[in-house]
Amino acid sequence: MIRWLIFRLERSPSHESEIDREKRKMGKQPVKLKAVVYALSPFQQKIMTGLWKDLPEKIHHKVSENWISTILLLAPVIGTYSYAQYYREQEKLEHRF
Repeated sequence: MIRWLIFRLERSPSHESEIDREKRKMGKQPVKLKAVVYALSPFQQKIMTGLWKDLPEKIHHKVSENWISTILLLAPVIGTYSYAQYYREQEKLEHRF
């Protein structure tokens, strides 16, 4: 009887074998996918009107909102460039005589 029980346990489908069977099926069945295609009409003339709308107002808003950051960025850059130009000019004048 024990021999028969071991034989039945070896032959019976276990949970792992069902999972293995499912894994073998994955990717082999076609799946319908819905695709959405967006396109612009060649007759549409107003594609980027929102970009140019109120452009001066947008520029003024950005400048007034970020003026301190602009100064803090540009001041060291302009200062370093000016110092380099001055130093270069002084070197030229020093070797002149």
